[in-house]
Amino acid sequence: VQLHQSGGGSVSAGGSLRLSCAASGHSFSPYCMGWFRQAAPGKEREGVATRAPDGDIAYADAVKGRFSLSQDNMKNTLYREMDNLKPEDSGVYYCAAANGLYDCWSSNLANLARSWGQGTQVTVTS
Repeated sequence: VQLHQSGGGSVSAGGSLRLSCAASGHSFSPYCMGWFRQAAPGKEREGVATRAPDGDIAYADAVKGRFSLSQDNMKNTLYREMDNLKPEDSGVYYCAAANGLYDCWSSNLANLARSWGQGTQVTVTS
């Protein structure tokens, strides 16, 4: 599956943004999908949220209550709404996918994903 990201940009602290990850080539339903943040070039990508093939969603503690995942099956697109953004949320965000990965948590997905989006910059100013 190929992933194409859109959204992101620059916002003041407390603001909101939405990122999209559109899958093409295959239905994304059987995939473990997730979002990662890379705070700076060369830094490790940190898991933000994942959506398992059975629909279970998990969030990193740092974003619980502020970020939410949703999907549009007709558009084969995964969305991430980010509310109450903080400067520490800044970075390049990547979506990733791994087919049939039911142990769908960030560490597994980071190691097993064969599809990655191109990355989207999010900048939160204080």
